[in-house]
Amino acid sequence: MTASLPRKIDALADISGDYDVILCDVWGVLHNGVEAALPAAAALERARVDGKIVVLVTNAPRLKREVEAGLDALGVPRAAWDRLVTSGDVTRDLIAEGARRVYHLGADRDIMLFDGLDIELVEEFEAQSVVCTGLFDDEAEAPDDYAEALRRMRARDLPFVCANPDIVVERGDRLIWCAGALARDYAQLGGRTLIAGKPHKPIYDAALKAAADTAGHELVDPRVLAIGDGILTDIKGASAAGYDALFITAGIHAAEYGGGDPAPASLSAFLTAHGLWPRATMPRLR
Repeated sequence: MTASLPRKIDALADISGDYDVILCDVWGVLHNGVEAALPAAAALERARVDGKIVVLVTNAPRLKREVEAGLDALGVPRAAWDRLVTSGDVTRDLIAEGARRVYHLGADRDIMLFDGLDIELVEEFEAQSVVCTGLFDDEAEAPDDYAEALRRMRARDLPFVCANPDIVVERGDRLIWCAGALARDYAQLGGRTLIAGKPHKPIYDAALKAAADTAGHELVDPRVLAIGDGILTDIKGASAAGYDALFITAGIHAAEYGGGDPAPASLSAFLTAHGLWPRATMPRLR
């Protein structure tokens, strides 16, 4: 089985010549929530010099300007990308199309997601829908802490809009729970979830539109490479969209196959279990 493993590459430049557009994940590739991955930024910058359009595609439940400010604060150079698309931005359409009385489940730092929308933020018992951007305190809480609240919401059949489909992300050397974990649990209760971020189609449509805007013309059958460390978001989303994928193995799944640079048999078993096969792998983007 290991003979058919995706190609392990040493540098993005080994395969980037085959593509017109690169869609790159942010958290887990360009930074770990604490520090920037400057070799990854350099790889994307080189791809742009070589004529590739680079669009950052993140499941962050925030607006583009907030994510850009965060990248600036971490020292990720603006030369590493052309455009940035966030799950927060594409989720605003779902919020705008939904009920007006909204319960926000998540940290106060995400409140700008609702700026300018014709909605009323209310308490849970008044709500007609729920918008989840994450846990209230992702440093101290886990999804199990929300089991009772999710059952209450399900009993009222509230639509559950998830602004960040990630289950976990890296924060330094730890994994932190995200809104996707609560959406998963709500769906398991039979609740209706609405999601626009990776691996779902709306965020990829927005990313390709951003690429076309950068090019200044419609892109007809562009050759697209998606880069990311999330098998159920980045790699699954790329597969569903018909794009090739570069899987960053030292990200959130490293512990599942024995480390960031896994043995071929371990990586093969992991990919086979998920039924997903990227074109190539590397521990960290460079």
